[in-house]
Amino acid sequence: MLKKTLIGAFTAAVLASLVLGWDTWSYLKTSVSSVRHAIKREVPLEFEIQRARNMVGQLDGEVRKCLHVIAEEEVNVESLKKELDSQVAQHDLQKEQILVQRKSLELKQATYTFGGKIYTVSDVQRDLADRFSRYQTVEETLASRRQVLAARDKSLVAARKKLDAMLDAKERLQVDIENLEAKMKTLDAAQVASSIEVDDSQVSQARRLISELSKRVEVEQKLLDGAGNLSGLIPIEVASEARPDVTAQIDSYFGGKTEVEGVAKTEAKLEVLPVSTASDTGK
Repeated sequence: MLKKTLIGAFTAAVLASLVLGWDTWSYLKTSVSSVRHAIKREVPLEFEIQRARNMVGQLDGEVRKCLHVIAEEEVNVESLKKELDSQVAQHDLQKEQILVQRKSLELKQATYTFGGKIYTVSDVQRDLADRFSRYQTVEETLASRRQVLAARDKSLVAARKKLDAMLDAKERLQVDIENLEAKMKTLDAAQVASSIEVDDSQVSQARRLISELSKRVEVEQKLLDGAGNLSGLIPIEVASEARPDVTAQIDSYFGGKTEVEGVAKTEAKLEVLPVSTASDTGK
């Protein structure tokens, strides 16, 4: 299967070279580039922004490495400074000893006493020569160490500048990402606003429908209220049943109107006594 695939690919390449000639490779590169750009255009902006944020976050590893280098270099420089200070103090002491010994030779004595021991002039001269030779050697060593220390100081300063540049670049990139994200949100808001305009037309249609339905409901209500009234006919009132005349019944029962008048005259002759008189009479 693999053999057939390779043969097919080789055949396609040969045919393409025969058709396109020496421009085959250029066509292939252009096609690959076009496909790559097309794929990148299809990637969502949110994904690309997150990818950029991840790339900026990966700078933390480089920052930690730079901090580690700076810490090591600071320790080394501090150690070199202490060693150099100690050697300089020893070197200054050697210088004082040489000068003292040189001063003693000016006395031109036969013997010299140092540290409770007696030394001849040749011993002192030989010792002075050795001391001076060592002093010169140490002086060269100190000069070399000073150069090393200066180089370490420069390296430390360069590392600190690199760290500052990395931190500044990281901060700038973060600001750029935040600005890009803000622009994207603004674009999203604009897209939402455009979609809201479409929704407004739907809202208007819904409001119009509701208004029409309200009118229909009002019409139905008016029809319901006037269902008992037939329009176009003369209104007719039905007389209610007459009640019996009580006075007529009483007159008929007591023998006519004259007897009623006699009762009225008799009642008029009656003397109505006040309440207090009636009470006194009872006594």
